[in-house]
Amino acid sequence: MPWIMEMISQYGYIAIFALLALGLLGLPVPDELLMLFVGYLSSTMVLDFSVSVLVCFIGSITGMLISYTIGLRLGQPVVDKYGKWIGLTPKRFASVKRWFFRFGNWTVFIAYFVPGLRHVTSYISGISAMSFRKYLVVTVAGAFIWSLLFVSIGYLVGARLSFA
Repeated sequence: MPWIMEMISQYGYIAIFALLALGLLGLPVPDELLMLFVGYLSSTMVLDFSVSVLVCFIGSITGMLISYTIGLRLGQPVVDKYGKWIGLTPKRFASVKRWFFRFGNWTVFIAYFVPGLRHVTSYISGISAMSFRKYLVVTVAGAFIWSLLFVSIGYLVGARLSFA
């Protein structure tokens, strides 16, 4: 976490955007902790709350859209070639795709709130060739609520700490 604090102190909103976009691609960035910290910084007036929520929202959308595109363009051949190494046989992946076609919209939305799952669902959405329009609507809704929720929690906790 110290390196994240350093990045934000040096580069501000650009660092927040980049860290969230990279974190949603699957790099080891603690997304929720990042947004809680951003909310805290907003409560201390280091960052603007509205701009922070907007930057977190755009960063998360960017990461999810890149993941979807990677899944759409490269995913199925990679799964076919290397899936067996991680237990993702063609039969098992066909089962995942069927389940995803049935519950994909809800899966993408709910996955925002489950660390690790949100990263996988974007790739599977692309691999499954989920309608981009559907994916975009669900992703935008999930990203907005997720960003607003975690930045707000950080803000409220920070505000309470500053009055204690």
